Amino acid sequence: MRLDKYLKVSRLIKRRSVAKDISDQGRIDINGKTAKSSSDVKAGDELTIRFGNKTSVIAVERIVETTKKNEAEHMYSIVSESYAQDFDADVK
Repeated sequence: MRLDKYLKVSRLIKRRSVAKDISDQGRIDINGKTAKSSSDVKAGDELTIRFGNKTSVIAVERIVETTKKNEAEHMYSIVSESYAQDFDADVK
């Protein structure tokens, strides 16, 4: 499945157009390699997503074409999440 579609179907990112934009900006890696929106995602892949001030590492559990909202969270598991430091706090 295409990366942008997977992000939308799994509800990691709400809109496919946003998923496409951040993918094409080089802010998503698949198994350590920079991915484009058309990159193929398979079960077992590890995604690193840098979106806003958050970096998330996601393990792809399964691929389905469509899913209900309450079942979408079974498509992946969160390996880790980290947030960028607030630099304004360091200035004071």
